[in-house]
Amino acid sequence: MKAVELRKKTKVDLRRQLTTDKEKLQSLRFDIVAGKVKNVKEIRARRKEIATIMTILSEK
Repeated sequence: MKAVELRKKTKVDLRRQLTTDKEKLQSLRFDIVAGKVKNVKEIRARRKEIATIMTILSEK
């Protein structure tokens, strides 16, 4: 999701999305160790999205 779209959301929605993204990141890490996921770049994208959400939350 782009930063422009994230800025339109409320703090509650951003926090909710932050928790779901963190859960997805954790499950991705477990799946990569188990050998289930081939796309390692997905972890990087998820981490960038988490950082963007945290930055927008601190701005508000």
